[in-house]
Amino acid sequence: METTSGRLHSTSPISRRYDLDWLRVIAFGILIFFHVGMFFNHWDWHIKNNVITQAVEWPMRFSSQWRMSLLFMISGAGVYFALGSRGPAAFLQERMVRIFIPLVFGMFVIVPPQIFFERLTQGHTYGYGEFYKTVFQFVPYPQGSFSWHHLWYLVYIFCYSLLALPLLLFLRRNTLLTARIAVFFSNPWTLIAVPVLWHVSGSTLLAEHFPTTHNLVRDWNEHFHDLTLFVTGFVLCTQTRFWDTLQKYRRLSLGIWITLTIALYAFYWTVERDMNATEWFVYDTIKTLNAWCILLSIFGYAYTYLQFSNPFLKYANEAVYPFYILHQTVIICLAYPIIHASAHWLVKFIYLCVATFVICLGLYHFAIRRSNVLRVLFGLKTEKRRRINASVEPISSIS
Repeated sequence: METTSGRLHSTSPISRRYDLDWLRVIAFGILIFFHVGMFFNHWDWHIKNNVITQAVEWPMRFSSQWRMSLLFMISGAGVYFALGSRGPAAFLQERMVRIFIPLVFGMFVIVPPQIFFERLTQGHTYGYGEFYKTVFQFVPYPQGSFSWHHLWYLVYIFCYSLLALPLLLFLRRNTLLTARIAVFFSNPWTLIAVPVLWHVSGSTLLAEHFPTTHNLVRDWNEHFHDLTLFVTGFVLCTQTRFWDTLQKYRRLSLGIWITLTIALYAFYWTVERDMNATEWFVYDTIKTLNAWCILLSIFGYAYTYLQFSNPFLKYANEAVYPFYILHQTVIICLAYPIIHASAHWLVKFIYLCVATFVICLGLYHFAIRRSNVLRVLFGLKTEKRRRINASVEPISSIS
């Protein structure tokens, strides 16, 4: 195998990647603030505050570029390590237990309250029992009450894990191929330009015809990007040279995205602008370049500075999955009673963030983590399996 001076690099050893654990916790933490913000901004969401504002949209425009992309890449990385500690059959069984079961539980227990409160804002006057019967009519939302809502991410990574498994196994076995790919992308301009061209080309061909809906069978533009990112996260973990490259050029990617973010706010995100097809293409290219450089710098800096663990990370790394499943329902249940409250929107925002965190933490700490039944329903290992695997799992993720 060759060295970083131009020869091929050896496959990365399987060891716990605390940087990816940290990024996963941070990314899911952002979701609470993001979905609370959806209650106050002008974007379409399930329920809305009586006062909406553009002020909350400005930071949300920044994070919306990369937060889900980061999660798909981390999930792909998690699959790489998961396949290293178990065979394909055991891996598929784990996907069923840790993703499919929580998804089904979520669709019948966690998501319906969100739809119920939305229906109340639309003028319905029935009680929850009467409403809940409509879930079993299995009419898809928004016409009906059957939906996965914010759990669409679980649907997508479950399908990607199954459909892409032959490719992922091929890539994991062929270390010479991934080593050559790592050499190719060790040039910083190749690392930046090729993925950006790939994603911009996909958007150009698909975005107009397949706008994002989170409808699994019609969301082809979203699938193009999300599956690419999922596989990219997997490939990054096949060679240490990828991470060495991200670390080496983290300041370059940081400088690019800071510059482009300033430009996006100055010319696009804080002003109303009518754009023709050419202008939209330019905007999409700038935005895609910006988002990709954000991801590169996040991984590069995390790889450099977050290679450590502490009691908080150990606790949060498990808690984050139940937090993700619960948080949007908790937000909507808390937000509905204060829609017409006279308090300033910022006061409501702070209240919803703090209360959502406290409730999710309480449900996890005092109920979910203590019950093996709830642990399975929320995608966690049972206590016995967790103790057995704690010392051998290289990364714990919703992957």
